[in-house]
Amino acid sequence: MASRREVMAGAAIFALVTGLPVPAMAASPSPRIALLLRTVAQIVIPRSDTPGAGDVGVGAFLTLAFAHGLDGTGEPIRHDLWLEQELNRRAGRDFLALPPTQQARIVAQLDAEAFPAGPPPATPSPWVAIKGLILTGYYTSEAGASKELQYNLIPGRWDADIPLKPGDRAFSSDWTAVEFG
Repeated sequence: MASRREVMAGAAIFALVTGLPVPAMAASPSPRIALLLRTVAQIVIPRSDTPGAGDVGVGAFLTLAFAHGLDGTGEPIRHDLWLEQELNRRAGRDFLALPPTQQARIVAQLDAEAFPAGPPPATPSPWVAIKGLILTGYYTSEAGASKELQYNLIPGRWDADIPLKPGDRAFSSDWTAVEFG
């Protein structure tokens, strides 16, 4: 688990790299919202042979991302509060009081509705931006980029068709699938 110092250092570096003002980082969520964001991040990317998203501080990253409106999470809605209300509504009570299996089921239902097999909804769910930030936070963390993914700074030759074996990991140095802008 990342220490508070590591999370704050990472947030400061993130703010400097992206040009976001550091004073906005001072906004901290309530302990309840912080626990909710950590719990949901851990559900989306659970611990396996590598740490989960909650383990590496993605909940703290979400707080910072929401404060700066990354991926459209600015006004008119507060994504952290929307998430708490939506999960509590689906749970019929306090989402955080549910057993982990029920929490995972509710998040899976929310995910299935936001990312349907057919055409996407006309108005995207706020969950789309939240999940995107969870994935960004995790796969740009040390554990996500260097333990979950393979890293090869200087890949060898280019091969059009590389056979994959079960258990092969994607490369964190392959940015060809990333959309910018």
